[in-house]
Amino acid sequence: MEGGSVGSAPAPPPLHPAIAPLSYLLGRWRGQGEGGFPTINSFAYGEELIFSHSGKPVIAYSQKTWKLASGEPMHAESGYWRPKPDGSIEVVIAQSTGLAEVQKGTYDAENKIVTLQSELVGNASKVKEITRVFKVVNGELSYVVQMATVITSLQPHLKALLKKV
Repeated sequence: MEGGSVGSAPAPPPLHPAIAPLSYLLGRWRGQGEGGFPTINSFAYGEELIFSHSGKPVIAYSQKTWKLASGEPMHAESGYWRPKPDGSIEVVIAQSTGLAEVQKGTYDAENKIVTLQSELVGNASKVKEITRVFKVVNGELSYVVQMATVITSLQPHLKALLKKV
């Protein structure tokens, strides 16, 4: 390698002003969640969320979950969060199930709340709508995901409580 020492991590890029209002999300979060829906059995899971940035006006998002008892992988998704100066936000998420979401919503930087509503749920034969609400209270990140399908109205599907690690 030319022009640098092997193994040294580059300095993190400066925070883009567009993502500064959501900088409290940046980092690695771990915890537990629970899920359910009328058409499935309830379940508990471990989870890790990572929010990162590259100096651009976007936050990279990745999530993975696992069975609490065995550690066996369950779900994974990743995407990008694009906050706008007017308090609106656009989010795109690709799920390991093949589903793709385009979410739009708002953020409240002072109260540390992000509210998202699906504009599009792609490649989904049954899922028609998804909402996500993220909150940070007392240093803990919680979220609720609601879902509607062709046979069910919008109702809670997932909730979790995570701590920064």
